[in-house]
Amino acid sequence: MKPPAPASAVPPPSPADRADRADRADRMVRAALARWTASISPASLQLAWSDWAAHLAASPGKRLALMHLGLSQWQALADYAARCALSDAAAPGENCLAPRPGDRRFREPEWTRWPFNVMQQAFLVAERWWEEATHGIEGVEKHHADVAAFVARQWLDMWSPGNQLATNPVVLKQTIEQGGTNLWRGWLNALDDLDRLAIGAPPAGTEDYAVGRNLAVTPGKVIMRNRLAELIQYAPTTDTVRPEPVLIVPAWIMKYYILDLSPHNSLIRHLVDQGHTVFCLSWKNPGADDRDLGMQDYLDLGVRAALDAVRAIVPEHGVHAVGYCLGGTLLAIAAAAMARDGDPRLASMTLFAAQTDFTEPGELGLFIDESQVSLLEAQMAQTGYLTAQQMAGAFQMLRSYDLLWSRLVGEYLMGTRPPMNDLMAWNADATRMPARMHSEYLRRLFLHNDLAEGRFPVDDRPVALSDISLPIFCVGTQTDHVAPWRSVYKLHYLTVADLTFVLTSGGHNAGIVSEPGHPHRSYQCLQRAQGAPYMGPDDWLKRAPVHDGSWWPAWFAWLDGHSGALVEPPATGHPDAGYRPLGDAPGRYVREP
Repeated sequence: MKPPAPASAVPPPSPADRADRADRADRMVRAALARWTASISPASLQLAWSDWAAHLAASPGKRLALMHLGLSQWQALADYAARCALSDAAAPGENCLAPRPGDRRFREPEWTRWPFNVMQQAFLVAERWWEEATHGIEGVEKHHADVAAFVARQWLDMWSPGNQLATNPVVLKQTIEQGGTNLWRGWLNALDDLDRLAIGAPPAGTEDYAVGRNLAVTPGKVIMRNRLAELIQYAPTTDTVRPEPVLIVPAWIMKYYILDLSPHNSLIRHLVDQGHTVFCLSWKNPGADDRDLGMQDYLDLGVRAALDAVRAIVPEHGVHAVGYCLGGTLLAIAAAAMARDGDPRLASMTLFAAQTDFTEPGELGLFIDESQVSLLEAQMAQTGYLTAQQMAGAFQMLRSYDLLWSRLVGEYLMGTRPPMNDLMAWNADATRMPARMHSEYLRRLFLHNDLAEGRFPVDDRPVALSDISLPIFCVGTQTDHVAPWRSVYKLHYLTVADLTFVLTSGGHNAGIVSEPGHPHRSYQCLQRAQGAPYMGPDDWLKRAPVHDGSWWPAWFAWLDGHSGALVEPPATGHPDAGYRPLGDAPGRYVREP
């Protein structure tokens, strides 16, 4: 047996090996840190606080103004408290600080009774003071100011009188009336939620909804499947159809059936009933083995593969392409690449709540900076994907009252669970995102804005949205926290194409799932002709007429206006071209956990 080589004979690691080991060690530390901090970077928070605190310390005028504001607010609050102590209640017009329009936290009449009226006014005074304290400080980077204001708001919300048992008069009244049974029900709700969390079960009530049973039931066939996506072709319901097929590209951050919920609010079913041949991608929920899938893969195996299949089945006509959220961003990238390469297969492009310029991404940008992205990348390097829970946590904090505090109070203190509906059940059916794709998405789009600035590569060559000359229909939603409508509107100055823009009531999901007959819906709509001068969003708001009801009929009319005369429906699939029916809709991928 050959004796082992002496230690002196073992070659030392190369500089590249040492650097690689150092990088791996750093990633392990950041990944561990991410697990302890719910994927929020402490360094990012510290930088924001330091920037805010240092510039506030160097702004004596601002500090003096804040001192005067605080003194005047608390003097007004003291006067208000004295009046309320004498009269037990204050008239609505006597509040020292009125809630902002749309603030629903203290709307119940119980909040006008002493001492709860003083508590809610004290909270609003403190909230308004911190808003002033975290804004308007010269020299503070905007991102840091936004983060500081966000953290202050989250901290205040924790101590809101509406979120505590002892200081919420609505909860106390119900506790007295029900002899505390509401708290017992809330305790059972909490135990049930903890049990579901421990075993990875979906929220209570989702068992009443199932894909293929009462969700995603529009008839169709899966006619293509690859490692990343399935393509569904829906069965016609009319004797004749428009010759141009509709291809839907949903976001892979969500399952596609947001557009095919219950029959009454299924956009896909409505499209089919309007005489359109509809195809829709259904993305695979990625796992650890899919960690290396990137944006190019989603383009090649998703949009391009689907477009090849659609054109094989309907070869003579252009395609009306539709993209939702991140799927709309990918569709815009694909359309720009097709325009660059002279590919004429698209007839039009429709974008639902999809950003193409990310300089103002809204409150979601609070969680996206170099420090935050490096932490996420380290964690994804270990798991291979971004989990649904990580994304859900960020969205809950962005809308903490609607998605967190009001739910906790209602379910655990009031003891009542809201009835589950199809949209809530879909929202609980979350997905993951591959590590490489999510890193590219955050860095190239959010941090560097490569798409809007002409640097985003497709097939190793950059694409430019200015090359797109297709007719475009673009939808933004008024209360969107994921893709703010003013950010979506920026497409107006990225292309000179004919562009019809719709601003609809509702948020990122509810504003899109807005079927005819849905109550309390309205929208504004205005067309910008090809080559017409740019109009800013404020001017657009003033000029665009307001319409009551759903925006869907306006879009259907727009599609008809860009379509040809009615023809017989095409066959399902094209076996000779390799697109034979593989099974019934909604397919296999959408059912995978």
